[in-house]
Amino acid sequence: MPFKLTTEPRVETKMRTMAQRVRWQHSQVLERGIDQTRLVLEDGESYDQGFSFLVVGDSGTGRHRRSSPQRQVAQQLLTHGNDARFTLHTGDVVYLVGSREQYRANFIKPYRDWLVGGQNYQQMAYDRMVFKWPMLPVPGNHDYYDLPWWVGLLAGLTAPLRYALRSYVDIDVGWHGSFKGDAYARAFLDYLKAIPESRLGEHLDRHYTSTLDDRRCLTYRPGQFTRLPNRYYHFRYGGIDFFALDSNTFNQPLPLKDDGYGGTSRQTLVQQRQQLEVDKADLLRQAGLDALNPTTADHREDITEELEAINEQIYDIDKQLSVSRTPTVDFDQLHWLRDGLIASWQNPAVRGRILFFHHPPYVSEATKWPQGQTLAVRHHLRQVLDAVADRVGDITQDQPLVNLVLNGHAHCLDYLRTGDTGHGDRHIPWVVCGGSGYSLRRQRPEGPELTEMTDNSNGENVVLATSHLYLGRRGKGSTLQRPYSALRIDVNDGVPLKLTLTPLVAEKVEGGWKQYCLDQITV
Repeated sequence: MPFKLTTEPRVETKMRTMAQRVRWQHSQVLERGIDQTRLVLEDGESYDQGFSFLVVGDSGTGRHRRSSPQRQVAQQLLTHGNDARFTLHTGDVVYLVGSREQYRANFIKPYRDWLVGGQNYQQMAYDRMVFKWPMLPVPGNHDYYDLPWWVGLLAGLTAPLRYALRSYVDIDVGWHGSFKGDAYARAFLDYLKAIPESRLGEHLDRHYTSTLDDRRCLTYRPGQFTRLPNRYYHFRYGGIDFFALDSNTFNQPLPLKDDGYGGTSRQTLVQQRQQLEVDKADLLRQAGLDALNPTTADHREDITEELEAINEQIYDIDKQLSVSRTPTVDFDQLHWLRDGLIASWQNPAVRGRILFFHHPPYVSEATKWPQGQTLAVRHHLRQVLDAVADRVGDITQDQPLVNLVLNGHAHCLDYLRTGDTGHGDRHIPWVVCGGSGYSLRRQRPEGPELTEMTDNSNGENVVLATSHLYLGRRGKGSTLQRPYSALRIDVNDGVPLKLTLTPLVAEKVEGGWKQYCLDQITV
């Protein structure tokens, strides 16, 4: 049995526990006709069609204690986004295991300017946060992670020593993990489970006062009450429908080729895993030698980054090898998205649609494209979009079904466009915004074109998508570049919808920081 630093709850457990935390479909909720997947952002400006918003992702690190990339990126957001209406977070809010004890250092401190009372962040409770500037996240995989009890005990007891040796050992864990996503739920969701039954009706009547498409829903009031109704949700701003998804419940790898699905064979995966273990052993040996003969911090960080990437690949392969013939899929959420997109296209008041969730269906980062989770998310999203296309194809007039998809998970900024995929995900712009604080990753050596063997390709790979901009770790030694990133997105007034993306960069250079913006991208 391979050693695992972290554990992840089953899909069924994620769905059940999150539903319990928001008292999903409770009788008092049903009596009031409340839709627990919608919210209205009540800031007095949501009808303005011309506006801006910000995007960050994979930011929640407590590493780099002397110089926080996350805080440097936050400074860029403050400089170039002081007029933005809200910030979307694409997940992995807190590393390494989404623990409540990590929120103050890994989230509250770097984003204190967004919070009411943030100037006193040292005393702020993670489950009492109120945002004066709206922060709208989705959960990432690390937001669900836990620690085996003995790992938590060891980590807690050795915390002072690890802090002293943080240049060499910096795994950023404490006594426990997320308790199956409970910390994320208490930090961001309307945690109805904590409200006594006798006071539930009063709470619902006070905070579920808005309507969206004639459905009663939660009111998000900046500076007063800033909770989300559910782990996945929908809101409308400036005539654009935003759909926030929890991809952690539809990313379980699909059955293998040997099990009747046309993916990778079991034998191929076993061989890949064996080679990864060899590569990992070589890196660990090198790290041991470096400890005896200290090298530069950049070199140690290179080894750490490579080890993290290998461990992620091994974890993904283990998931694929252990998957059942009928993996659990959150079809309720996928059907909700399907029906929401169809209704959005049929609503003349809506002029665009944006999706954001954690796991990217398209990405050119070195390890993510061939992973089973990537394939699973792409497969399920295609099924949804194909069903939407069947219903609204006569309305779209060959426009993309979605104007933009925002993801995280890969630690980079990656702007891609799909070509004619043969599915409802064709001709869509995709942006992976996951380089906002954690260790950066390199682009795949195969280059920016993503290929796949399709049913109509006669056994040959065809290009599905192309990366047009990649910001991640580049070079080595004296040429090493570490551009951490976020996005500003400007939305035009009127129709057709036009989105202008401005990459905001905080790059670590020779021990210091350089902040700049890249050229704008219009989609």
